[in-house]
Amino acid sequence: MNISIITTHEEHYKYSQEICDTIELSALLRGTGIAKRTPEYIQKKMESKDAVIALDNGKFAGFCYIESWQHGKFVAHSGLIVHPDYRNLGLAKKIKSFVFDYSLEKYPDAKVFGITTGLAVMKINSDLGYKPVPFSELTSDPSFWKGCQTCTNYEILKSKDNKMCLCTGMLYDPKEKPVDPPEHPFNTRVLNRLKSIKQALFLKK
Repeated sequence: MNISIITTHEEHYKYSQEICDTIELSALLRGTGIAKRTPEYIQKKMESKDAVIALDNGKFAGFCYIESWQHGKFVAHSGLIVHPDYRNLGLAKKIKSFVFDYSLEKYPDAKVFGITTGLAVMKINSDLGYKPVPFSELTSDPSFWKGCQTCTNYEILKSKDNKMCLCTGMLYDPKEKPVDPPEHPFNTRVLNRLKSIKQALFLKK
């Protein structure tokens, strides 16, 4: 196995449909909501050099892309996915670390944020220095929240005026000196409990 992680080029456009299919299938299997992507949108990110791809001798292994908001004040990493054949190898963390460093290089003054229901992504983010924050500390750009409209949990977000959802908001501010060890180390049991409470509150019949 010889997996390389690189920024995308024109030769990678052919993977756009497979990337979208893999993201959607993963969300269905987890039973979680996720904003849907189109192959055209994925290709657009590739064209602007705002995406990274993991390949194993030409076979698609993983992907992630960057979005910027409020004139580069905020950036987010979206669509982080690993092909089922390459899971449980630590590849998601390697892709996330690569795109994290790349985004800090490309957008040096931006705060990096994300919203997710996935505990694995939360753990990776926490290891990189992100901290859980309320949605009020994330971008106020309406186009970001509009992207949540295709998520199955969008009605929850809408009913809470974009202030709360099943997702957890996480933020990395490059201007803040990282704490070593983290002031609030990642605790899977606590976040699992938080996720269960949110589901009980928002998904009750």
